Amino acid sequence: MSNLIELQVQIEKLQKQADTIRTKEFDATVREILAKMAAFGISLTDLRSISGKKSSGKKGAGSQKVPAKKAKKGTKGVKVAPKYLGPAGETWSGRGLAPKWLTALVAAGKQKSEFAV
Repeated sequence: MSNLIELQVQIEKLQKQADTIRTKEFDATVREILAKMAAFGISLTDLRSISGKKSSGKKGAGSQKVPAKKAKKGTKGVKVAPKYLGPAGETWSGRGLAPKWLTALVAAGKQKSEFAV
């Protein structure tokens, strides 16, 4: 049976391996996404306009956009545009507590500004 120190060393090695694999897969995924965006004519503006909304599959280049509702002064629950975009498409408006995905990335050594939209 392994002791605690041996297990911690194994965990550290495995975490380094996982980080290496994540980096390789991240780069490949970004390239794949960029290729699909180019093929379908999708821009960052298109992505921002539908972030947080379920897509019907009909939205794309050339489609009409519905103007955002004007926020009433003092209303609660008003949706705001996301200020941060995570690697898996998660968004955060920058209001309230930071979400777990962003907290984990910052704890892993990333800068919050790297995920600014």
